[in-house]
Amino acid sequence: MRDWVLRFNERGPDGLIDGKAPGAQPLLSAEQRHALLRVVEAGPIPASHGVVRWRLIDLAQWIWDEFAISISKQTRSRELRESGYRKLSARPRHHAQNADAIPAFKKPSPPSWQRSGRCSRAARP
Repeated sequence: MRDWVLRFNERGPDGLIDGKAPGAQPLLSAEQRHALLRVVEAGPIPASHGVVRWRLIDLAQWIWDEFAISISKQTRSRELRESGYRKLSARPRHHAQNADAIPAFKKPSPPSWQRSGRCSRAARP
């Protein structure tokens, strides 16, 4: 009750409406985010980074090496999505898959228009 009275005294009736909670402070500062985005844009250098493309775990390790901040893969993924990046993954393929046999197993698409199989006797010619 005391909190409501204080909020009402501060902001009037609008103070009684519950607002969005502020949440936790971001782990990376704006400068650190810009540095990370520059590294993502430039891509990894295989000789120095040891990878040919960035994975979330590799970026988390880079953040630890550069800024000594421990960050989870989920948090890193969320921040990259907010920056406009998307996770890409290759479609899995069996190692013994025969590319020549694939067309033989594909089903043809049904025609876009079919005559109904059930017609009344009056409608038949």
